[in-house]
Amino acid sequence: MLLALAAWVGALIFFPMIAQTAFTNLPPHAAGLVVRGSLLKLHCMGFVCGIVFLASSVIYNRIASGKMQTLSARHVFMAFMLALSAISQFLIIPRMDALRLAVGEVSTLPSTDPIRGQFDSLHAWSTRIEGTLLVLGVLLLYLTSRRLADRN
Repeated sequence: MLLALAAWVGALIFFPMIAQTAFTNLPPHAAGLVVRGSLLKLHCMGFVCGIVFLASSVIYNRIASGKMQTLSARHVFMAFMLALSAISQFLIIPRMDALRLAVGEVSTLPSTDPIRGQFDSLHAWSTRIEGTLLVLGVLLLYLTSRRLADRN
């Protein structure tokens, strides 16, 4: 349970460094593709880690207290993290991909272009989601480690 959560939070912390390195060393279009691919993999990893966390937590609760506690704060936070990842993976990224396909290199469009505005808005939402995932993940990591420490 703790390992799955720590792996996801660690990846969320490391992801901005990948993005920064890509945009520092590659042309904008190539950097965008690297970041896009990394984000898709990060979300897949998050889905697996989230499911492992939930399953482990329910089993742990059942063994420790005899109750599954499916609506505990920890489980609600994790469900919210999974939902945010799904929104990014299946709604925001495909819309950004469609805009990229429609115009090619988005960064060459003037800032007043409506397509550039849509892309920038989606990018801002994507950034907010990843930031929220990180905050929730750190909070959940604290709650989970405290819960396990209190049992010992």
